Order: sequence, then structure tokens, then C-alpha cells
Amino acid sequence: MGYLIYGVAPAIEIDDWGLQHLQAVIITKIRRDESFSFSWDDEPDVAGDETSPGPGTHGTVWISKSSSLYFSFNGPRDRPLNKKWLAQLAHAADGTTGLRLVPEPE
Repeated sequence: MGYLIYGVAPAIEIDDWGLQHLQAVIITKIRRDESFSFSWDDEPDVAGDETSPGPGTHGTVWISKSSSLYFSFNGPRDRPLNKKWLAQLAHAADGTTGLRLVPEPE
């Protein structure tokens, strides 16, 4: 499991594979100076421990070039990212509901 840490807010625990895809989309949008929201809500890919929101929680953060983000991974990063999933996540980030981790497409 990896963590997305936003400023001083509690860490959001996310599966490493999903977090790698979120990181690619988030970094691309920040590079382009595009702000967007990131939300999570009772998703199976978002879990918690004593320092982060747990299952049954939800939240939204606003991400912009001034955001303080830290991506932390526990597992290896040795396979290519799923281009279909990246496109799906990027499209969501451009929409009115913002970025949300959705299941990986086949």
C-alpha cells in the first residue's frame, strides 16, 4: 500500500498500482497548471490506519500547482502503466466531479 499525503491532512492509503496511475495524472495536470479536485468515498482502494481516514470515510481535496503532495510507495514500480486507465482517470479529472480512483479497465 502506498500513501498520498496532502499538506498536513491525514494520509490517504491507496493501493500502490492505483497510486502510480493517480501520480501520473496528478503530476501531468500540475505541470500544465490545471487545478482539479480529488475525491474518495468508501472505495475499496482507499483504506485507513490510525493516521489516515478509514473505510467508510470520504473526502475531497483541491489540487493545484501550490499543493504540497508527497507520494510514498511500498512496492516495486517495475511495470508499464495501463494507458487506458490513465486516459480514464485524466478524463475524470477534467470533468465536473474531478479525479476519483475508479477500477482498472481490462
